[in-house]
Amino acid sequence: MSTTDPTPHRRAARVSRATKETSIEVSVDLDGTGATDVSTGLPFFDHMLSQLGRHGGIDLTVAATGDLDVDAHHTVEDVGIALGGVFAEALGDKAGVRRFASISLPLDEALVDVAVDLSGRPFLAYGIEFAPDTPGLGTPPFDPQLAEEFWRAFVTAAAITLHVRLVTGRNTHHIVEASFKAAARTLRDAVRVEGGGIPSTKGTL
Repeated sequence: MSTTDPTPHRRAARVSRATKETSIEVSVDLDGTGATDVSTGLPFFDHMLSQLGRHGGIDLTVAATGDLDVDAHHTVEDVGIALGGVFAEALGDKAGVRRFASISLPLDEALVDVAVDLSGRPFLAYGIEFAPDTPGLGTPPFDPQLAEEFWRAFVTAAAITLHVRLVTGRNTHHIVEASFKAAARTLRDAVRVEGGGIPSTKGTL
């Protein structure tokens, strides 16, 4: 069950989502200051979600519990689903938003390109690959390949187009963090209100 924030013109929403594998509560305020409160049981994933809020200028709270004793996949994917859905709800009809944004973001030796379109059409092009035996990050470990699963779930639920491409990089932490920071910055630019109409010749997104 989700509810839109009743404050006029405030693009905020929250959601509670429960399955046999996970229980998740998420809230976002797209017009916030980047304040975050995140707890998923995966410290590295918490760090990445906090980067998403901080660099996206989004007030973000995430409280998730899941079957981490089985695998982290369920928790990561379900957080992506919940966060994407609440993002779309908060965004509303997208009147006046910039819609398109892109960035090339460095983090030490890592460089990641990200582009976004608030298109209403879910699509993920993810050009970052890790070897299957790449060590996880944090304790319990976050498999870096799960970053792609998070973004796929997010863009599907949010109905946006997202392109993520690694230009160069060696350090796993740097690569994943650069991708989250880059996505945050592009989303921040794309949701910015700079006009009064729907930015599409179709009249809807």
